Amino acid sequence: MNPNLSIVQPLLLQAGLTFVLLFWMAKERLGAIRAGTVIRNDPGVRPIWPGRAGTISNAFHNQLEVPMLFYVVVILAILTGSADYPMTALAWVYVVLRINHAAIFTTYNKIPHRFLAYLLSNLVLITMWVKLAIHVFTAG
Repeated sequence: MNPNLSIVQPLLLQAGLTFVLLFWMAKERLGAIRAGTVIRNDPGVRPIWPGRAGTISNAFHNQLEVPMLFYVVVILAILTGSADYPMTALAWVYVVLRINHAAIFTTYNKIPHRFLAYLLSNLVLITMWVKLAIHVFTAG
């Protein structure tokens, strides 16, 4: 299999996770709006989403933060020819850890467990960036 294609698979799964959380957030927010539980103190300030709506909203927004660096490193790995087996394996590990993080976040939300998944995923992401940098600065 073409390594460039296989590294796109975890990228698509990560994007899929983000979309699942987006639609879940919309469902929870609509429920909060219908229930009249949304807190709006100031029209210029974002509303405070209660309960599940707030938890799912936070989980979704978390997917728009550090994971953006994952998308970039995968695309750059493809463009620079460094999307080899080790980089692809790291991409899969990263996405599995992000799924684990989101699952913890949206279920029992025990912060030490969630933090461990977050920390490990970021260490994997840093490793991907270091691997990319070594490939680029040593001309492959």
